[in-house]
Amino acid sequence: MGNPLGLLQAIIYAISSSLLYPVMVLLIVLAAWMVIFAGGFFAEWIGRKRLKKNVDITQYLSQIQREKELPESVKMHLPLRVRIYVEKLTSLFQEKDDFFQEKVETLIQEEEMRLTKEVDRTRLVVRIGPSLGLMGTLIPMGVGLAALGQGDIAQMTSSLIIAFTTTVVGLALGILAYFFTTIKGRWVQEDIRDIELITEAMTREGNK
Repeated sequence: MGNPLGLLQAIIYAISSSLLYPVMVLLIVLAAWMVIFAGGFFAEWIGRKRLKKNVDITQYLSQIQREKELPESVKMHLPLRVRIYVEKLTSLFQEKDDFFQEKVETLIQEEEMRLTKEVDRTRLVVRIGPSLGLMGTLIPMGVGLAALGQGDIAQMTSSLIIAFTTTVVGLALGILAYFFTTIKGRWVQEDIRDIELITEAMTREGNK
């Protein structure tokens, strides 16, 4: 009867080795996605920089409440996503019915969830990138040690190159994703605050 421990080691080694290519493919896919995301991120950054100095919406709440719309002097300072939300909210006012409040509540929840999902994508890469990099390090290290035991220096060198490069790529993805998550999270908080203030002002009934 064969050695059970040796059999288990062979199975684990086979499973571990088979994960190397999927890990490398995932790292390449994440890197490509991060490049695409970076383009959109910096486009949004430039767009926000071009906005004039932010105004204090709280100073316009009474006017928004009376007119049920945003003054142009406020609208020009808001990001595109907030202006689009206000357009949707205004259209609800035009077709106001018995379920108006429920529709407004659903609209604001959907918008907040959509904005939060934008941050969750990069927040996931913060964890996944370095984890894949670590896997891409440990798997070829095992292959390299096995090759060293057999005296195959070329195979060991190739495995070490893969191990170090996957580590660098994984860490780079994590660092970039953390940077994007921090900035994007701040933008989302600002937009949600503006959305909630505008919604409260537009839906509140005036004093009798």
